[in-house]
Amino acid sequence: MDRSRSLGPALPPYEPLAEGLNMEGFPQSTVVSVEAPPLPPPRDHLAWSLCTTLYANFCCLGLLALVFSVKSRDRKVLGDYSGALSYGSTAKYLNITALLLNIFLVILVIALVASGTVVMVNLLNQECQALFNLEHQSLPGPT
Repeated sequence: MDRSRSLGPALPPYEPLAEGLNMEGFPQSTVVSVEAPPLPPPRDHLAWSLCTTLYANFCCLGLLALVFSVKSRDRKVLGDYSGALSYGSTAKYLNITALLLNIFLVILVIALVASGTVVMVNLLNQECQALFNLEHQSLPGPT
């Protein structure tokens, strides 16, 4: 089997350097400096804080998260990424705390409503049973 046919399309032959021409006048290597891509700016969690403020503002934690989110955005605009990261992290933890407290509060309200409903049904059932017994005691039965 012919080896040149198995490697794909044939490459053009290299031309040798002309006599008397050498590589000493040309640069031996080229250095290309590549800058690292800039890091993405830190997140400020402004939308999350706004939703927490409007819908789940337990003990004003949503409002505090919104304040820290705005501070984080201001720091980001000024180019202070470490300050923006600190404020954004605080806003994130305040949002998480408000969310967990609201979930707990909703579960507590559901449990209290459910237990109150059960107690009310039991009381109503006892009163109906007592009323039913009174009506049947006063009626004369067959002799």
